[in-house]
Amino acid sequence: MEKTKIISPLPGTFYRKPSPEADPYKNDGDTVKAGDVVGLIEVMKNFHELKAETSGNRIVFRAEDSAPIQPGEIIAEFED
Repeated sequence: MEKTKIISPLPGTFYRKPSPEADPYKNDGDTVKAGDVVGLIEVMKNFHELKAETSGNRIVFRAEDSAPIQPGEIIAEFED
């Protein structure tokens, strides 16, 4: 099966949930629909939603929550 990668467009800090008390946008193994928010990237106190561009199954996160990321880094991947 083909895997779709969600890649960071920005340098910053990756967050899997909208606030420390909230549930993650997606958990490993979840189904993803095009347009679903899968995380946030914080750049200088500005938060940018990271959305899936296509739909798929069984998302697996490669980036850790609250971890620094660089442009081009794989954040997650899922099966088409």
